[in-house]
Amino acid sequence: MPSSTSSSPAYTIPIPSLLASASGAAVWLYTTAAILVALLALEQWVYKNKKRHLPGDAWTIPIIGKFADSLKPTMEGYMKQWDSGALSAISVFNIFIVMASSNQYARKIMNSPNHAEPCLVYSAKQVLLPDNWVFLTGKEHVDYRRGLNQLFTRKALGIYLGVMDSITREHLNRWLKAGADGKPQAIMYPTRELNMVTSLRVFCGTHIPDEATKEISDKYWLITLALELVNFPLAIPGTKVYRAIQARKVALAWLELAARKSKIAMAEGNEPECMLDEWVQILADPAWKGRREYSDHEMAMVVFSFLFASQDAMSSGLIYGFQHLADYPDILAKVREEQYRVRGNDIDKPMTLEMLDEMPYLKAVVKESLRVKPPVTMVPYKTTKAFPIADDYTVPSGSMVIPSFYNSLHDPEVYPDHDTLVPERWLDPKSSANTNPKNYMVFGSGPHHCIAIEYATMNIAVALATASVIMDFEHAITPQSYKVQIIATLFPQDGCMLKMSPRPRP
Repeated sequence: MPSSTSSSPAYTIPIPSLLASASGAAVWLYTTAAILVALLALEQWVYKNKKRHLPGDAWTIPIIGKFADSLKPTMEGYMKQWDSGALSAISVFNIFIVMASSNQYARKIMNSPNHAEPCLVYSAKQVLLPDNWVFLTGKEHVDYRRGLNQLFTRKALGIYLGVMDSITREHLNRWLKAGADGKPQAIMYPTRELNMVTSLRVFCGTHIPDEATKEISDKYWLITLALELVNFPLAIPGTKVYRAIQARKVALAWLELAARKSKIAMAEGNEPECMLDEWVQILADPAWKGRREYSDHEMAMVVFSFLFASQDAMSSGLIYGFQHLADYPDILAKVREEQYRVRGNDIDKPMTLEMLDEMPYLKAVVKESLRVKPPVTMVPYKTTKAFPIADDYTVPSGSMVIPSFYNSLHDPEVYPDHDTLVPERWLDPKSSANTNPKNYMVFGSGPHHCIAIEYATMNIAVALATASVIMDFEHAITPQSYKVQIIATLFPQDGCMLKMSPRPRP
């Protein structure tokens, strides 16, 4: 038995202590706060170290940076950034971004594949799939692209033009019926539908059913929203990126079916009626050096990338084309005069490549309209290693570097009266516009420049030409008509309100 007089040291008795508990909590609190302060200070130091002397905010908002401004980008905001310097810096979600506003730096970025590669936007690989050909670089990209160039020969464009012409007439007549009450109609969504149907029929022909065309058209807007410059990066349910991925799955399923049906049709000896048919026939030619096997999925991904590249850009270009013609009735009158002359006053005559060759004024209007309101004002690139872009500045590896096209296209020395639509500047071979081709960056530059320039401009030209002879249209100007909405590409904030009516036949 222990002695009643024995005792243990007091410190061995576990007596709960509120004071000790509170002291431990305080230590954790102060430690956590110190770590957070240190991380935030490190974030600012890293930003300043990368930014160095470039124009831009002296410090970045912790964690999110310029995310709030990126949610609703404006042309005014972009122009303020571009005007701050030929190179300037911002940060979004700790992604360090260098903006390049001059023609020199923009071209240098796009023509330096050893230092930078297109990354489009952060969510692009999630939506388009990381193995899509658009993300290839170097020789692999050059070789793949060389094969796809065969899809845009003059012979192929002639096939596509017939499809464009018939679908354009069908949709423009729908517009006229919708506007029969004389009320202005916003053409933004009808134009997007026109372009989607045209693209799917040009690419896939009748290998894709009408219900697929509608489903892809209805869901594609979800893809557009997810490919804004900045979006919530995680693809969790409810986010734009998640919804875009689901839309892409639907589209690819239909496009794979179209590829499979095209292979069957060509094997049966049918004549090519769409891009897939032309592609399958080219691949079957034993004399073609680029011959190789493409799975249905791979062909579907290529078609989907063309859809991605064409849909929003062509919709923007066509909408502003209509707005410009409505705002410049003297230019519209010249377009009509050329159309009546080339068509021999037969407005029902289908468009051909030979007819387009005789329409220089129409082509000048399309080129100038795209210059004044370029659908794409910038294309994000990512540096693959330290990029010595200037004598006094090197873009850190892993940064986003974004060449802007807008300033090049609005350079007053190259394009006098640069905010005004002047198609004639393209008709004079000695004009400053024609003698400075490096400034015309509507379709980018370098190894990743647009592969389908002729296809895109032809599509816009056909729609504007046909509309000019079958309808009269007037711009119903609203307070938002000349304000720009940026949703991946540029659109008028009011959707371009037009009053449309049938035009008397000549």
